[in-house]
Order: sequence, then C-alpha cells, then structure tokens
Amino acid sequence: MSHRGSRVLRLDALARVEGEAALHLAVRDGTVTEARLHIYEPPRFFEAFLVGRGHGEPPDITSRICGICPVAYQMTACQAIERTCGVTVDGPLAELRRLLYCGEWIESQSLHIHLLHAPDFLGHPSAVELARENRAVVERGLRIKQTGNAIMERLGGRAIHPINVRVGGFYHVPAPAELRPLAERLRRAHDDALETVRWVAGFDFPDATFDGPFLAMRDPGRYAIDSGTPAVMAARADANGATTVAALPVEEFEHHVVERQVPHSTALVSALDGRPHLTGSLARYAVSGQWLHPSARDAAREAGLGDPATGAVCRNPFRSIIVRAVEVTHAVAEALRIIDAYEPPPRPRVEVPPRRATGCAATEAPRGLLYHRYAMDADGTLTFARIVPPTAQNQTAIADDLRRQVQARLDGPGEPPDDAELTALCERAVRNHDPCISCSAHFLDLTVERG
Repeated sequence: MSHRGSRVLRLDALARVEGEAALHLAVRDGTVTEARLHIYEPPRFFEAFLVGRGHGEPPDITSRICGICPVAYQMTACQAIERTCGVTVDGPLAELRRLLYCGEWIESQSLHIHLLHAPDFLGHPSAVELARENRAVVERGLRIKQTGNAIMERLGGRAIHPINVRVGGFYHVPAPAELRPLAERLRRAHDDALETVRWVAGFDFPDATFDGPFLAMRDPGRYAIDSGTPAVMAARADANGATTVAALPVEEFEHHVVERQVPHSTALVSALDGRPHLTGSLARYAVSGQWLHPSARDAAREAGLGDPATGAVCRNPFRSIIVRAVEVTHAVAEALRIIDAYEPPPRPRVEVPPRRATGCAATEAPRGLLYHRYAMDADGTLTFARIVPPTAQNQTAIADDLRRQVQARLDGPGEPPDDAELTALCERAVRNHDPCISCSAHFLDLTVERG
C-alpha cells in the first residue's frame, strides 16, 4: 500500500469472526473509492441438500449450517414447515422452544462480547491476552456462556447441533424437576450479565452512525426472538420527529429483501427496497426495546443507551456490544420466567401432516433476522428451499460502514493513518456487526456453455 496518491489495502483473513473473509479497500487522492467484503468461504449447498428430503428433516439438516446458532436454524425451519402444513405450535411447547432459543442467545452473545469483541476496546489482540490482564472478566463471560450451553444440553440434548428438536415440537419434553437446577445457574448469570453491561458501558466508543433502515422481528408486548412479524424502522424521523416502524409480512419478505450475486463473494448480498439495511442487535433494540425485561431496560438506561421504554435508538455500531450485553440480561430473565411458570405439555409434539404447499417463516438469530421458505409435495417431499441468513443481509451495510469509517479517519486531524492503523480500524468495523460468515455462504448458480 502506497502512502502517496493511490492506496490499496488488502486484508487477506479476518480474525475473531466466525468464518473466512477478506477486505479490499481502495483510496484515490484521499477518497475511499472502493470497500469490499470478500467472503470466500466455500459454498455450503444446504438449500440443494434439502430438495428431495422429507418435511421432517430440515431442522436436523439446517442446524448444521452453524455451530454457534443452530437453534435459530432449527426454529425457523420448524416454523416454516409448520406454516406450510397449516399447523401452529403454541402453549408450553412454544415456551420450551423460546427457552431453548434463550439458551442460544445467552451462549452466542456472551461469546461475541467477551472473546471476540471486547479485546478491540482494550487494546488486546485476543481474549487470551485479555485474560492475562483481567482473568475475572473472561471467567465471568465463560460462566454466562456455560449457562446458555446448559439450557441447550438439557432441552436440546447437547450444546451444539441439538438433537431433541423436531417439526411439531420435541422428541422429549422435560419434567419441571429437570429444569429446576437451571434456575439457580440463571440467577447467578443474571448478576453476571448486569456486571457485564456495566463493564462494556465503560469502554471508549468512537463516533459512528449507521444511517440506513433497520430490519427486525416485532411482536408487540414482548421482545421478539422466536415470533412476530418482520418490521422496518425508517432511517430518519419524519417531519414530526417520529420514526416509523412498518410491518413487512413475512410472505412479502423476498419482494422487499432482494438478493443478488457479486463476483467477489460466495455469499449473496441483499438490499431492502434497494438500500443497504442492518439486522441484528441494533435493529432489535430499536424496534422492540420497550419490551425488554425491566432489569434489562434499567441496565440499558444506566449504560447510556437512553430509555428503551420511550423508543430509544442506538445507531453507533461500536456500541452494539452494550446492546448485546443488555440482550443477554433479557434472555437470562426470560429463561427464568419460562422455567418458573413451566407446566409440561400433554404431548411432546403435535402432528404435522404434509400437504402440497409453500410456506415461510422468520425468527431472530443472535446475529439478526433469519428467513426460510420451503415448498413441498403432497407426501411431504421438499421441492424447493431458500434460506436468507442475517450476515448475507448485512454485507452491503458492513462495506458501507467500512467506507465511512476509513473516510472519517482520513479526513480527521493528526498524522495520516498507516496500513496497520487502517487494518485495525477495518477489523473493528467488521466485528461490530458480529458476522457469521459461514452461515452466509450460498452456492452460486453455475452455467456451462459447451460448443
């Protein structure tokens, strides 16, 4: 990279993110002319694997897409198949699903906060170095994560790629006595989560703003995790100072969130009505913050995020670490609520008879809104599958964020940044969005012309 006129910065492998990606940045006469996030993770073929399989198989197959958020894939697949078959799973079975989802949120968000993201703010290259300086905070993070894993082991059969989930419910549902030991761990985790919010709120946060629309599930009355309707929060307030939140029926998702191929990525990139959009913690907090558990709302206010009860919005990607910590507090409290009120359902599942139809569903993976659509024949054989993961949706917004932050640094006071500083800035900018790159890789269509 030259320090005169034109500069090209390449970062061939990102650290502390899930999956493999690279960055390409071009600067011409002090202006960032190109910022690209290269996802070179090998194609995953999952959508093709699903075609020809039975309608009960997607939860087990799609859970293999990600080792960090397998529950998100299982829950979305189950709901999409059930909607296709005209079946609704509610009551205690739905509450158990939400409990399992809380376990995943707890373990995934605390992993990102403590092992991937926090070292950026404290000048450490890794969580190992952070532990040398402050062993207690890393142990606290691991303790929270272990609590999430314990929920997944108890309810899902194991912490990674749970095996107890099926279309219609579960293979086995626990007795109240089996869940009770989790409650004590969750009470300790709640204290740890509140301490974590206070810890990350003390970090130094650069100025930054995401100026596009947010996309998140919305379920009035509760913080949307496993239910609700997609909703779009406009990028700017209207003339009256109000920011609109418009429902986007899940059946219309693909009309608004349009994917396309680009030469530099094995993942499709998306736009929401032609604009880069962001899904994930910042979007959820903006759309549903007023329905956080009271302890999480109090923690958010104390951490300087504003009052969620009055619709506070955070658009600084660097402060997403605070929002994730608040979400961990909420997920712990929600898990405790479900366990305290738990009454076993009469049956571990409801029957889901197949029919020729097409259906779709969306839920909130820790990294953002996850969408599935399936079509099946009358005997339940799948004839089509589409999966739109959150990181594929966020790619364009991440690239735009890179462009803005590098340009701001180039235009700022002080000595011109060298390659090492710009590289560190770009890595931080990507990690702010907690990308799950392996999830986002699709197989690209291949056309062969033969003479």
